[in-house]
Amino acid sequence: MRAARVAVAVVFAAHGMASGTFATRIPWLREHLGLGTGWLGLALVFMTAGASAAMPLSARLTHRFGPRRALAGVAVLCFAGLVLPPLAPALVWLCAALFLYGCGLGLMDVAMNAQGVRVEELYGRSVMSGLHGLWSVGTLVGGAGGALAAHAGLDARLHLGLAAPLLALVAVVATRWTPGPAPSTAAGADPKNRAAGAGGTDAPEGDGQEAPPRFALPSRGALAVGLLGFCAVFAEGASMDWSGIYLDDVTGAEPGLAASAYTAFACTMALARLSGDAVVRRIGPVRTVRTGGLLATAGAALVVAARTPPVAVAGFALIGIGIAVVVPLCFAAAGRRAGGSPGQAIAGVATLAYASGLGAPAIVGWVAQTTSLSVSFGVVTALLLGLVVGAGVLRTGSD
Repeated sequence: MRAARVAVAVVFAAHGMASGTFATRIPWLREHLGLGTGWLGLALVFMTAGASAAMPLSARLTHRFGPRRALAGVAVLCFAGLVLPPLAPALVWLCAALFLYGCGLGLMDVAMNAQGVRVEELYGRSVMSGLHGLWSVGTLVGGAGGALAAHAGLDARLHLGLAAPLLALVAVVATRWTPGPAPSTAAGADPKNRAAGAGGTDAPEGDGQEAPPRFALPSRGALAVGLLGFCAVFAEGASMDWSGIYLDDVTGAEPGLAASAYTAFACTMALARLSGDAVVRRIGPVRTVRTGGLLATAGAALVVAARTPPVAVAGFALIGIGIAVVVPLCFAAAGRRAGGSPGQAIAGVATLAYASGLGAPAIVGWVAQTTSLSVSFGVVTALLLGLVVGAGVLRTGSD
């Protein structure tokens, strides 16, 4: 069990490093292609569109190839896609590159969260927040490296071209110790040994089982959970994609300091997620999300009011704390309600959350184009209030 937990945590961290590395180079992409905020926002929609289109396929891939091989394969696709955006010579090619990169991100996201649910089942207690905490640590490391690269004026094509193969190697090696096929599909194997990776092969899960649907859309029961996740995903995406540009355009920060806003956001999110399992066990998921929602709303309001870099950085840091545990709790809730197919349930909730947030980058960009970035983050503030109102959908018997 410990080997499986560490291996899944490494995969989460590698995925996070890719996201953090890319987020800090978005200002480079805008400058390199000479894009306005509206066109940049439109391009970023294609990354979310790729993730949303690919996520429903994840359960099918796991069924066909087995959880380890499927996770290793989508990890390679994800990190290969990381090198494409800075190579784009024009907006249309950037949109295509971001779509492909988004496909890899979405497939890997669902596959690694399904493995996280398996690990949580083995431990019999909350561990998903900690796994997502390692994802945030990865974004922090990737974001810090990206901030240094941006400050040094390093070409993003070289930066991402070096980072992608290293991250792919780490993730693929780690999948060897991630949970294998579900115990019900491995006759005669001890469930804990089998799930923890002690067995020999990563057999497909299709033996004797009906294949999952090609597209795993959310059930009615998962709808509310997915909408709660949408509020957090919208705020997270806005902070990741626009924090550096916000500090640049609104507060007049220089590039290195502008990139540090994302680093502050990732740092506080990582710390909150690493301690989140203990908080959830103490006060329950509903009160945890409601308290976090209040903090995140206050942080977004601070960003809207900010006219100096320190105030804006503090606001993004509060948003990171407030939304930290929402997505892990949504995925864990989906996995618990799924019965024998956590991957399919997680894919359904993830598809709803990310598909519902499909317009988030464009909304932020186009609202900024017609009004200002401050008004755009007013929209984020309003959505974060949804966490306070909707937290009850995570209620359990003990909460």
